[in-house]
Amino acid sequence: MQQESPADRDRNEHGRAQQARPRDALGRPLPYGASGVEPISEEPRSPADTLACARALLDEGRPFAAHEALEVRWKSCPDEERELWQGLAQLCVGLTHEARGNTVGAARLFQRAAGRLAAYQQGSGPTYGLDLPALIECARGRVPST
Repeated sequence: MQQESPADRDRNEHGRAQQARPRDALGRPLPYGASGVEPISEEPRSPADTLACARALLDEGRPFAAHEALEVRWKSCPDEERELWQGLAQLCVGLTHEARGNTVGAARLFQRAAGRLAAYQQGSGPTYGLDLPALIECARGRVPST
């Protein structure tokens, strides 16, 4: 299988890498011209709108898209909130790996998510109505015991 070079990647009008290939509900690339799920907007949203969007995408069975919505927020949030948004995005990536059957990758992402969310919980940053202890427990509970 030939590896794609950075020059071969799809780019937007600003030259930034941007996936133009359609994707399935779990974020896997489909052949050009195939019907895929609607991509999400890369415009930053407010915290409440980001959480509502991610929740709706999760309810639709689209954890990869939920991760993308959370990633947009983490890249545009105040520095002191980065652990929260990265942890939430990693939780969604863990769900994506789990749905794809990649249990090892899922476990790693759930561990990272729990760690980031636990670190954020130690501070005094806003939680935007999230139950961080429950999210941390959920992430940790998805990691198989060894």
